[in-house]
Amino acid sequence: MPKVIVNNIKELDKFTKSFENILKLYRLVAFKGQLGAGKTTLIKALCEKLKVEDIVSSPSFAIVNEYFSEIIGTIFHFDFYRIENENEILDIGFEDYLTQNALILMEWPEKIPNLLPPDTLIVNINVLTDNSRLVEW
Repeated sequence: MPKVIVNNIKELDKFTKSFENILKLYRLVAFKGQLGAGKTTLIKALCEKLKVEDIVSSPSFAIVNEYFSEIIGTIFHFDFYRIENENEILDIGFEDYLTQNALILMEWPEKIPNLLPPDTLIVNINVLTDNSRLVEW
């Protein structure tokens, strides 16, 4: 399992450089980690690397944000933290998003275990005792 340790926010490039080629293999990426682990921060850094000019923010109230990347096209960014059940995601047409030619980045995928396609790449973010992050996929 590939991994990288990010000691602080200035080192996010460690993650984006090592993760860049992964996006050629996966179009569904789910970020798991405790509250405050840095899921949104990693997604922002990744979107910056992909030359997204939109403001990248957590869609925790909207559930999904759409961005455009000069490099790969459409990106959908989901945050499932506030959902109560999987039906809420089905009601917004989640399955339709999966059929589009887009990169899909998800936070809190553990809230929708039955809806995650089998080809979803899981990225685990663990906060270490020195407050650095261990990112594994």
